[in-house]
Amino acid sequence: MSRERLFGTDGVRGIPGKPPLTPDTVRAIGALAAELMLRQPGRRVNGGAPFVLMARDTRGSGPAIGRQLAQGFASAGCRTVDLGVIPTGAISYLVPRKHALCGVVVSASHNPAEFNGIKFFTAGGFKMDSSSEDRIERRLKSSRRAAYPKPLCEDGRAWGDDFADFLRSTFPATLDLSGMRLVVDCANGAASRIAPELFAGLGARVFPIGCRPNGRNINAGCGAMHPDGLRREVVRRRADGGVCFDGDADRALFCDEKGVLLDGDALICLAAVRLHRLGLLRDDRVVLTVMSNFGIVAGLKEQGIGVVSVPVGDRNVTEAIEKEGLSLGGENSGHIVFRQYLATGDGLLTAVQTLAALRESGRPLSWHREHLKTVPQVLHNLRISRKVPLERLSRLRGLAARCERELKGRGRVFLRYSGTEPLLRIMIEGPSRARIIAMARQLEKAFLQETGQEGSLK
Repeated sequence: MSRERLFGTDGVRGIPGKPPLTPDTVRAIGALAAELMLRQPGRRVNGGAPFVLMARDTRGSGPAIGRQLAQGFASAGCRTVDLGVIPTGAISYLVPRKHALCGVVVSASHNPAEFNGIKFFTAGGFKMDSSSEDRIERRLKSSRRAAYPKPLCEDGRAWGDDFADFLRSTFPATLDLSGMRLVVDCANGAASRIAPELFAGLGARVFPIGCRPNGRNINAGCGAMHPDGLRREVVRRRADGGVCFDGDADRALFCDEKGVLLDGDALICLAAVRLHRLGLLRDDRVVLTVMSNFGIVAGLKEQGIGVVSVPVGDRNVTEAIEKEGLSLGGENSGHIVFRQYLATGDGLLTAVQTLAALRESGRPLSWHREHLKTVPQVLHNLRISRKVPLERLSRLRGLAARCERELKGRGRVFLRYSGTEPLLRIMIEGPSRARIIAMARQLEKAFLQETGQEGSLK
C-alpha cells in the first residue's frame, strides 16, 4: 500500500486493481466504515437491518468496486441499497430521508476513466469527516479477514426519481425555462440521463452532448474539465447558454450565449446577489476558498456581502458553512453548496439555481459575466512524479515571496499540491496577464530544478 495517506481530499482514489483499490482493501474499507457508522450515537434505521445507500458514476470499474464494498458492508451486518448510476448529490439528499446508516459513492469525480474512488457520507448527508477517515485508515493496517459473506444487495434505482423530483422542486413555481435553448454537457458521466430530462421538464429546449457513456469515456474531452466543446456547441446552436458537469456531477460550470465560460466564482456571485435580494442569504456572507478571484471578493463586498475565506476543498467550504451558520459557499471549480437545500454541493442543483437567477433577472448570461469584477488570474497544473513538502523548498518559496513583493498587494501567489492527482497547482493573480504567466513559468522551473524532477503541464 502507498505510504501516502489513504484518504485524500475527497475520499480514496486510485487505479482499480492496484493499491489502494485492490479487492481485499476495498472490502476491508467497506467493513470498517460500516462498523464505524454502526457505533455512531443516535443512529437511525428504517426498519430491519441497517443499510448503506450506494451510488456510482459510469466508469467500467464501478460495478466491481461496488460489489466489493457490499461484501464489506455485509460482514458488518449491513444491507446495500444500490441506486445505480446517479449524481453524487443524490446520496447527500437520500441518505437522511431514507434513514440509511450512511452513503457511499464509487467515483473518481473529474479524474480520467482509468481511475476510480470511494467517498463516504454520514447519516446526515455530509461527507465523512477526516477524523473518521483516520480511524478507518488506522484500523485498516491491522485488519485481517479470512473471508467475506455474500453481499446483501437490493435495487434502489427507483429512488432516483425522488432526487429528480427534489431538484425540480427547488425551481420557482412561478417560472419555467420555456423558450430557452440550453446545451447540456454531462461528461459521459453520472448526469447523462437525469440532466437532459430535468431541464427539458422545466421547459428548455435541450441540446445534449457528452451523454453517451460507455464505461471508458467519462471526462474524456468533455464536461467541466474540457468545456471547449460546450462553448462551440452553444455558438453553433445559437443557444442562450450551456452548462457542463464533471463525472459524478457534483460541480457545474456555465458558458454564456457568446460561448464565454463562467466559473464557480461567477455562479456564486449570481446566487449570492439573488439570495441577498430575496433576504435568504444568511448573515449576508458567503464562503469562498483562497483560490477565488480577488476581484470577486471586492465586488461582493461592494454589494454588502461579506466573505469567509477557507483553504481549498469542498469539505472546508461545508465545515465553514456549518460553523458560521451560512447558506451559500463554494469553489471556483464549480462545486457550490446551497445549504438551504442540500448538505453538500451538487452540480444539477447549482444549475437549477443559476437558471432561476437568470430567469428572474431577465438578462442574458453575458450581461452578468460582463458585470463581474475580476483581476487577471492564471492557474498552471504541473504534473510531477513526487510531492516534496513545499516548506522544504527554500528556493521555490523565496521566488514566490519575491513575486508577491512585486505584486505589492495588487495580486497574490498561491502554491499547493492537488489532493487527488500528482499535480502542483500554481495560481497567480495580478494586474498584468503577461507578467503573471511569466511568474508561473519561473515557479515551475524553480520547482523542477530544486526537486530534480521532470514535469509537464497538464
